[in-house]
Amino acid sequence: MSDPLYDELLQLAFEAADRAGRLLRDGRPADLGVAATKTSPIDVVTEMDIASEKLITGFLTEHRPHDGFLGEEGASVTGTSGVRWVIDPVDGTVNYLYGLPSWAVSIAAEKDGETVVGVVAAPMRGETYHAVLGGGAFNNGERVRHRPAPPLSQALVGTGFGYLTERRIGQAEVVRALVPQVRDIRRGGSAAIDLCDVACGRLDAYYERGLNPWDLAAGVLIAREAGALTGGRPGEPASQELTVAASPEVFGVLQPLLEDLGAWHD
Repeated sequence: MSDPLYDELLQLAFEAADRAGRLLRDGRPADLGVAATKTSPIDVVTEMDIASEKLITGFLTEHRPHDGFLGEEGASVTGTSGVRWVIDPVDGTVNYLYGLPSWAVSIAAEKDGETVVGVVAAPMRGETYHAVLGGGAFNNGERVRHRPAPPLSQALVGTGFGYLTERRIGQAEVVRALVPQVRDIRRGGSAAIDLCDVACGRLDAYYERGLNPWDLAAGVLIAREAGALTGGRPGEPASQELTVAASPEVFGVLQPLLEDLGAWHD
């Protein structure tokens, strides 16, 4: 049986992501520039990131005024309902800035600290991925599953890089050691889309250090509901320290390898 609260949260997440996605796709200025930087000069925010987050939080507050928020561009409200929305208004901002298509709107809803709903809208793909806790994962309404597991040597693995120089150097060393052991490496530029690609069987695995809650909340739920395993360091959940998602057999080999390679530290 479906949970009425989860159904409500899912429909609100769908609508908010759709509205934000259309704003970003149709309203992108031809002369879009950097509005601010965060951790480094290459970690950028555009005016459209800010506008998207404002649209999402405004819409959700209108319908659920007592919920909390955690957003990449500064939304931070505790709330009193036990529900918190975790929002990335543009996941893949550098792609969006350059006019590349791999960017998404990521919205997750937590209930009492557990992610129960995740929606990732990728307008330039024409795809919206979603999952509800215990209900499976879907792409445009059709159920998706992780890819049947190959040997690690035949696995296509996605990853990403941080914006701090020392972190990027360490991540490059991990990739250098990993490349000879897998089919190939992909770097798409949107963690939310990469996690959904694991869910859809387009990647065998994905890992990255340095993801924030808004980067991973929706995508991790979607990957897990598609049958993939997700986590961080061995025995730990996905976190800023390390996020790993993969078909179960690949996960069992890749996670300890990443631990040995030091993918969890700079």
